[in-house]
Amino acid sequence: MKQEIAHIAIVVDDYDKAIEFYTQKLHFELIEDTILTETKRWVKVRPKGSSGCSLLLAKAANDEQKSRVGNQTGGRVFLFLHTEDFKRDYQNLITMGIKIIREPSHEEYGTVAVFEDLYGNLWDLIEST
Repeated sequence: MKQEIAHIAIVVDDYDKAIEFYTQKLHFELIEDTILTETKRWVKVRPKGSSGCSLLLAKAANDEQKSRVGNQTGGRVFLFLHTEDFKRDYQNLITMGIKIIREPSHEEYGTVAVFEDLYGNLWDLIEST
């Protein structure tokens, strides 16, 4: 039996603003943008070169969902972006004006920094040792 996580939904306030952030600032690829209804789209992005799990950008549809935008995990790191070139990707975060929450540090598992996406969700950028 084989199982895998296909998508992780991240609640956003605007599809196009989220697509722009993830594709232009983090250099993810837009892998799907399908209109489902007048107000709902099926939008998936993932890091370039990855064939694994994608982010499903889910527009908040009610007040409760809107209250979760940027705080899906109560302030903990939410997503983990692994890289083969930490220096390149960290420099991209700086160049793109992305807020760094914790400067790079060398841990026993690798080099890591924490950054914030446009909604305030926390991410680890990690290059494993």
